[in-house]
Amino acid sequence: MSLLYQFHFYLFGLLAVASSILFITRKSPVAAALWLVSTMFALAAEYIMLDAQFVGAIQVLVYAGAIMVVFLFVVMLLNLGSADIAADFRENKVRLGAGAVGIVLLAMLLSLSNLRLPVIEPVTVRETNVVAPVAEALFTEHLLAFEVTSILLLAALVGAVVLAKRRGRA
Repeated sequence: MSLLYQFHFYLFGLLAVASSILFITRKSPVAAALWLVSTMFALAAEYIMLDAQFVGAIQVLVYAGAIMVVFLFVVMLLNLGSADIAADFRENKVRLGAGAVGIVLLAMLLSLSNLRLPVIEPVTVRETNVVAPVAEALFTEHLLAFEVTSILLLAALVGAVVLAKRRGRA
C-alpha cells in the first residue's frame, strides 16, 4: 500500500469523523443535514478506495442524493430552521476550518500535478457482476422489508406535509 493511498485513506476517514461530529453538534437542521451529506461523500470515497466501487456509487446516489434531498425538502417544508441558519457557516471557526481544508486540498492538487506517475500496464481482470447478487437478494429475500421501508418513508413525507400545512394555517 503506497504512502499516497494511506494518506488519502486516513484523510477521508478524518473528514468523515469531523463531518459526523459537526453533524450532531449543529443547531440548524439544514446545516446538520449538509454535514451529513459531507459524511456520506467521505464514506463513499472510503468505499471506493477499498475497491467497493458499487457500494461507493450507491452511497452517493441513494444516501447523499435521494434520501438527503428528501430530508432537506422535509426540513425546509416544516420550516424548522430560523433566520440564523447560515450562522453555523459564518462562524470564524468554520471559516478557519474550511480555509485549512481548502489549503490542504490545493496543496494535494499541486503536488499531484507535479508528480510523475508510473505507467501501469493494464491488467485484465475477470469481469464479475456485483450488482446481480445484491439485486437478487433485495428483490427476493428482502422484498417485504424493502417495500415496508418505502411505505414508511412515504408516510413520513405525507405526515410532514400535513404538519407543515397545519402550521401555515395557525
